[in-house]
Amino acid sequence: MKKFTLFCFSIAFLLAYSLFSCARNDKITKLTRHEFNGSYTGEYLARIAFPIGGIGAGMFCLEGTGAISHMSVRNRPDVFNEPPVFAAISVKGFKNGTKVIEGQVPGWKHFGQPGSGNGSAGATYGLPRFENCSFLARFPFATIDLDDKDIPLDVQIRGWSPFIPTDADNSSLPVGALEYTFKNTGNSKVEAVFSYNTRNFMKENGGKSTIKPIAGGFILSEAGTKENPEKKGDFAIFTTEPETIVDHCWFRGGWWDPLTITWNTILKGETRSTQASDVDAPGASIYVPFTIGPGGTKTIRLIMAWYVPNTNLKYGQDSTEPDDEICEDPNCSCHDPYYKPWYSGKFANVTEVANYWITSYKDLLAKSESFTSAFYNSTLPPEVIEAIAANLTILKSPTCLRQSDGKLWSWEGCSDNLGCCAGSCEHVWNYAQAIPHLFPKLERTLRHTEFWPNQDKEGHQTFRAALPIRPVATTFYAAADGQLGGIMKVYRDWHISGDPEWLKKIYPKVVESMDYAIKTWDPRLTGTLEEPHHNTYDIEFWGPDGMCTSFYLGALKAITGMGTFLDQDVKKYNALYEKGKKAIENDLFNGEYFYQKVKWQGLNAPDPVTASKGSWSSEYSEDALKLLQAEGPKYQYGTGCLSDGILGSWIGEVCGLRNFVDSGKVASHLKSVYKYNFRKDLTDHSNPQRPSYALGNEGGLLLCTWPKGGKPSLPFVYCDEVWTGFEYQAASHLMMMGEVEKGLDIVRAARQRYDGRLRNPFDEYECGHWYARAMSSYALIQGLTGVRYDALDQTMYIDSRMGDFTSFISTETGFGNIGLKGNKPFLNVAYGEIPVKKYVIR
Repeated sequence: MKKFTLFCFSIAFLLAYSLFSCARNDKITKLTRHEFNGSYTGEYLARIAFPIGGIGAGMFCLEGTGAISHMSVRNRPDVFNEPPVFAAISVKGFKNGTKVIEGQVPGWKHFGQPGSGNGSAGATYGLPRFENCSFLARFPFATIDLDDKDIPLDVQIRGWSPFIPTDADNSSLPVGALEYTFKNTGNSKVEAVFSYNTRNFMKENGGKSTIKPIAGGFILSEAGTKENPEKKGDFAIFTTEPETIVDHCWFRGGWWDPLTITWNTILKGETRSTQASDVDAPGASIYVPFTIGPGGTKTIRLIMAWYVPNTNLKYGQDSTEPDDEICEDPNCSCHDPYYKPWYSGKFANVTEVANYWITSYKDLLAKSESFTSAFYNSTLPPEVIEAIAANLTILKSPTCLRQSDGKLWSWEGCSDNLGCCAGSCEHVWNYAQAIPHLFPKLERTLRHTEFWPNQDKEGHQTFRAALPIRPVATTFYAAADGQLGGIMKVYRDWHISGDPEWLKKIYPKVVESMDYAIKTWDPRLTGTLEEPHHNTYDIEFWGPDGMCTSFYLGALKAITGMGTFLDQDVKKYNALYEKGKKAIENDLFNGEYFYQKVKWQGLNAPDPVTASKGSWSSEYSEDALKLLQAEGPKYQYGTGCLSDGILGSWIGEVCGLRNFVDSGKVASHLKSVYKYNFRKDLTDHSNPQRPSYALGNEGGLLLCTWPKGGKPSLPFVYCDEVWTGFEYQAASHLMMMGEVEKGLDIVRAARQRYDGRLRNPFDEYECGHWYARAMSSYALIQGLTGVRYDALDQTMYIDSRMGDFTSFISTETGFGNIGLKGNKPFLNVAYGEIPVKKYVIR
C-alpha cells in the first residue's frame, strides 16, 4: 500500500511539475513572441530582408540586423547576392570602440549558405558588431536600433525609398537611402569616424569595371561590352556631409588584402583618401569624422542611386495578326528589341538620377512620411496592418518591371536568380488589390495590355503578356478565370477612375472578350462553364464548377452594367447571368458549399487524352488512362470544398459588384472553408506537392479538402498546399460576410509563419519570392470596413464590421484616413484630394 501511495504521489508530482513547466514555457513564449505590427528582436531578426527600391527599378534589402543583401539592381532578382558592403563606427578612446553598424550575424549564416563549407571567404561576418538590435517596419521605412556596452552611443538606422500613392513615377525611382543617427549617451564628448565600405559589386566577368567620383562619394561602375551591353551598370553611394573623405580605390592585392587593409584603417579610427582612376579598383570607402557632445545627436544620410539601362530580357512569340494599335512614336518601348526599365527613358545616366534624388529628397521624404502616417493611423487589428504592409514590399521587389513607356509588366514571383512565371499572369494578378487603389493609372496599363496586345481578333486573350509589351501570338488556351476576371477589373477601374471616356474606348474590346468566353466555354448557353477551362491551378477544369462559374457570372454582371451605362444592348448577357445564377445556386451547391460537376463527355472539346497534348504536364500515361476510365479526367476537385470555390464573388465584391450570387450561400461556403480547410496544426497533414509553404506544427488554410469523400486519386495539382494569397482572399471574404474572427484566425496563422525566424516577414512566397497573389491582403481593409470610393458619382460607401474605426484610404486623386465616429463618417485627406458628394453607410 505504501509503495502504491508513493507511486501515486510521484505521478501527481510529475504531472504538477509538467503542468508548471508547460505554463512557464507558454508564459515565456508569450513574452518573447513577435507581436503583430511590432518590433522584431532576438531570433525573430534572423530572416528579415526588407526591400528598398522603386517599382520596376530593382532593389536591395535591409536585413533585420542592418546588413545589406539581396542586391538585385540588374533588372532581375539575385536573392543570394550579399556583397561585402558595411557601415562601421570607430569611437576614439575606447578599447572595443570599433564595430560594424549591424547586429550580430544570424546563426543560419554561420553554415549552410553557398561557400560556407570553405569558410565564407570574403564575407564580413568575422568583424565585430553591436550586441543588441531591434527592427521595426513602417513601410516604406525600416528602423533598426543598436546599442552595445562597449560604446557610449545609441545608433539608429532608417532605410527607405520613396513610396507615394497616386505618384507612380516618384515611386519608381532606382534609389534608396540609409540614415544613420548617433546619440551620445555618455557624459563626455565623443569623437568618432563613420565609414561606409564596399567592394565593387557592379563588376561583371568579361567587362571593364572602375570606381568613379561623385560629390560626397563614389560610383561603382561597369562599362559592359559591345557584345553584352546588359552588363553596363552604375551604383552611386554618397553623402551630403561636407567633411566626407573618399577612398576611391581600396588597397590592391591578393587573398583578402583589400578588406584587411580597409578594416585596419577603420580599426585605428583613421581615414584614407585616394583619387579615382581608370584602374580596376577592388572597392571604395566613405569616411565622415564627427564629434558629439553629451546628449547630442548626429545624423549621416547615406544616399544611393543606380542605373542599369540595358537588358537581354525578352519574352513571348510575336503575333502574325496586324496590330490594331499602330505606334507612331519612334521612342516607344514597343520598338525596343529587349526590355528597358522606365527610369532609362527619364534619366540619361546615374548622375542625373542622383541629382534628382538629392534635390527632391526632402520633398519625397515628407510625402512618403505622409503616406506612412496615414496608413498606420488605423484601428484595424495589428495582424491585418502587418499583413497588408508586408506585402506592399512586393511592389519594390524584382517581381515588378516597368517599361520605358511607363507600362507595368510583372512576373508572378521571383526565383533566386530569374523572374518566375512571366507576363503579368492574369489569373494571379486577379488577386492583387493594392495597385488598383494605390496607383490606379499604373493598374490601367495592365488592362490596356490585356485587351489590346494580348487579345487576338477572336477575343482570345493570351494570359501571359510579351516583354517588351507587344502583340503576342495565340499559342495556348486562354485562362477562364483570368479573362473573365479582367472584365470585372475593367468595371472596377472605371469606377475608381471615374473616366467614362476610358470605358468607351475599351468597351468594344470587352465585348470581344466576353463573346469569346461564351463561345468557347459555354457554347450551349447554360450560364456555366462546361467546356474544359484553364485556370490559376495550371490545369483545366472539366465541367461546371463554383469557382470559375462565379467568375462568369461576375463578368456577365460587369458587362451588363458597363453596357447599360453606354446605352448598349446587353439583353443576352443579362439573360445568361440569370440562367447561370440559378444553376450555380441550385446545381452546384450541396447545402454547405459550392463544388464541381465533372463532365468530359458530350462536349465540343476532344477527349481529355487528346486535349491534354496541348496542356502543361497533363499528358496521360498508361497508368493515367486507367484512372480516366475509372474516375474521369485528372486534376479535378469534384465534391471537394475549395477555398477559392466562390472566388468570382470575392472579385466581384472588391470590384463593386455585390451579391450577384446568393449571399447566404456564399457565406455558407466560406464558413465551410474555415471549418474544413483551416488547420491550426499541420503535423498530420499529408502534402506530396510543395510542402514548405506551411508544414509541421504551423497553421494554415488548405486549398481544398474532401469532407464528404470523393477525393480523386489525382486531384488538381496544388490541392494540399497553403498559399497566403488565397488565405487573405478567403479571410477578407469571410469578413465581408460578417465572420470577422474566422477571417482574423486565418490572417494570424499566415503571419505567424512569417515571423522572421524561419521565413522573411517581407517575402511571402508561392511560385517564387514576393509572390503577387499575396497582395490580396490589401482587400482586408474593405473586408473589415466596407470602404469603397466610387469616383463616377463621388460616393463613399462604408459597411463596417467593427463599429467605429479609422482606416487608410487611397483613390485616383489622393489618400488619407476614413472612418466612423459615433457611426458618423469622417474623411481626413493627407495628400491630394478626395471629393465626396455623398456617404452611403450600410
